[in-house]
Amino acid sequence: MKLVRVMLAVLGAAVVLLVTACGGGQNVPSNAVAVVNGTEISRSELAGWLEQAKKSYQAQKQQFPKVGTPEYQSIQTEYVAYLVQRAEFEQAAKDLGVKVTKHDIDQGVTDYIKAKFGGSRAKFERALKAQAFPEATFRQTIALSVLSQKIFDNVTQNVTVPEQDALAYYQQNLSTYQQKASRDVRHILISKKTNSGQVDYPNSKVLADQVYAQLKGGASFPALVQKYSADTQSKATGGKLTIQRGQTVPEFDKVAFSLKTGEISKPVKTTYGYHVIQALSKVKAGHTTSFAKAADSIRAALLQQKKQQAMTDWAQNLTKKYKSKVSYATGFAPPEIPSTSSTDTQTQ
Repeated sequence: MKLVRVMLAVLGAAVVLLVTACGGGQNVPSNAVAVVNGTEISRSELAGWLEQAKKSYQAQKQQFPKVGTPEYQSIQTEYVAYLVQRAEFEQAAKDLGVKVTKHDIDQGVTDYIKAKFGGSRAKFERALKAQAFPEATFRQTIALSVLSQKIFDNVTQNVTVPEQDALAYYQQNLSTYQQKASRDVRHILISKKTNSGQVDYPNSKVLADQVYAQLKGGASFPALVQKYSADTQSKATGGKLTIQRGQTVPEFDKVAFSLKTGEISKPVKTTYGYHVIQALSKVKAGHTTSFAKAADSIRAALLQQKKQQAMTDWAQNLTKKYKSKVSYATGFAPPEIPSTSSTDTQTQ
């Protein structure tokens, strides 16, 4: 259970792991696990988080990893990463003029309770109790979530989507906005097999003609579907399908869209066997959603993408800035992060 990562993901914070294993040339006092550009992260603070993690494990009747095990080291690394990241974000926020007030945190807690517990504080408190998780500690995670969001808003405040970008996206993805002609049909697939498992077309044709004759004589279409159809997917719906032009094999498609409403086709040969098709509705004409109607949703999607990229660029620059400004005590440095790894950002 990686509590810090889980909490941040649940909160939807704009969290980016920016820590690096590189030493910053700063002396790390004996009572600290790391120094972030002059800000010390004390061993006692880390111990407090680890003790809280242990209580949460015990509350869920799970055994907390023993000190010295790889599992324990992994949890410890998570918390050190969290505390280093928090220090980096707090320092970066000062440079941006971003502040988090008590009111901001209160609102963040309220929003979380509304989103996760339907606004019920009682349910929220029961959940904290079940995890043996103090609200004061929870508020710290909310504080980082709010800070991350405010940084995101600040960094991306001037990001825009030019009209030509939205139009280019529309033109490049035109098929997404095109709805092909469609209609409702039902069919019976006759597909008798040879000993080798191939379609036995002669015998299938004989049976298909018999089924067609029964239908023309007034037999129940759904009843014959259940008795004869080899299409197991449509069998449960009485052979009914809603098809778009070009969606089915050419022979089926041609006949299905040429029938009059209610008309039953003679057996149609395809690679699957013989189909007896009935048109159940008129053909619904295809249409294309205009750029004018699609523009708002396109701009919104592109704007989010551009904001995410702006935040990623900012985070990568912050990582470079702090590469020489973070030092760790022996045994507390996180593993090296490959330079080719991508950084994901999330917003509330």
